[in-house]
Amino acid sequence: MVALLGFLTILVFLALILTKRVSVIVSLIVVPIIFALIGGFGADMGDFMLEGIKSVAPTGIMLGFAILYFGIMNNAGLFDPLISRVLRAVKGDPLKVIIGTVIIAMLAHLDGSGASTFLISIPALLPLYDRLGMSRIVLAGMVALGAGVMNLLPWGGPTARAATALGLDTSDIFNPIIPAMVAGIVWVLFVAVWIGRKERKRIGVVDIEYNFHEELTPEERAMRRPKLFWFNLLLTILTIVALVKVWLPLPIIFMVSFAIAVLINYPKPEDQMEQVKSQAVGMITVVSIIFAAGIFTGILTGTGMITEMANALVSIIPSESGGFMGIIVAITGMPLSLLFTPDAYYFGVLPIISETASAYGVLPAHIGSAAILGQMTTGFPLSPLTASTFLLIGLAGVELADHQKFVFKWAFGTTIVMTVVAVITGVII
Repeated sequence: MVALLGFLTILVFLALILTKRVSVIVSLIVVPIIFALIGGFGADMGDFMLEGIKSVAPTGIMLGFAILYFGIMNNAGLFDPLISRVLRAVKGDPLKVIIGTVIIAMLAHLDGSGASTFLISIPALLPLYDRLGMSRIVLAGMVALGAGVMNLLPWGGPTARAATALGLDTSDIFNPIIPAMVAGIVWVLFVAVWIGRKERKRIGVVDIEYNFHEELTPEERAMRRPKLFWFNLLLTILTIVALVKVWLPLPIIFMVSFAIAVLINYPKPEDQMEQVKSQAVGMITVVSIIFAAGIFTGILTGTGMITEMANALVSIIPSESGGFMGIIVAITGMPLSLLFTPDAYYFGVLPIISETASAYGVLPAHIGSAAILGQMTTGFPLSPLTASTFLLIGLAGVELADHQKFVFKWAFGTTIVMTVVAVITGVII
């Protein structure tokens, strides 16, 4: 009975999300409450929800302040010198332009937000692509590949969701796959060289100059702090090192870094609040989903639904395949980005897979690490289920089908490369 309630909860949740009947936040809160009441868990439901919210609180705080921190770094112009140098270095060589595109996309995605990455990268590069006669499909695809591999970062959506759903710290999932992520970055650069050579052969090399700063609006120029570039760079490097080394709890690191960054870059209180307001929409959306997910996972865990669903699946999965669930999850994650939203997969599907895999001795952290190698990381910039995908193709002026056709094989290749390295390093089995 409990397993059936669990499956019904997941199915109704997925149906509402995929058909867009209600918002993700409402689905995460309302659906589990309804089925918990049907199952007779009303008396304990408040405790289940509160425990779930407590478990996701650190992740929600980390994400909120990560968005604020990197938003400030972008507004202050931390990435401007590198973007400008890249654009000056590439000149009119399509090969160099495409390599520069990937590098800019990776740097822009340090904030973990697909929307901001696309808003930074596409407008800055589109005039250059058009002037050279380069393909806009290539522009959208290269930005997608760069953003996809960087979406594994601990403060990115998939890693945070996986950690939340499995009750783990993001460092438990992310740190072991750093070598795999590095391999993925190398693969993406290889793809950029491959595609760049083809574009160079098609259109040749053109001698032109391109000024990135001319593309900035007056408001964006007013927020720049070029004199604080080295301070901001040092603070960002220190923040990232502290995150990887876990010198402090991850939420604390971002809270402290944010406070220092906004105080030094924007000393006036009114300017500080403007910086917070400029990131408010993205921050509130992400944090709200995380806390709503706390209710969802809290009820499914507290009522025993997840455990019972896992037991049911164990009884039907061939025993010889159970030990390879990590690899299966890793390889299928990227294609499943076309079918599941990140919330549906990480909060609805992953906990069941993890509980099932644990019956075969596969640790939850291994399943979480496997999932983020493709599910809404390399897969998010071509999924029709994410709004940022439509922002990407809208800014680039390309069709979704053409974009998917071009980038799918390269994105899936990124997942395969990272999976192989993760297996070799013993992260997943």
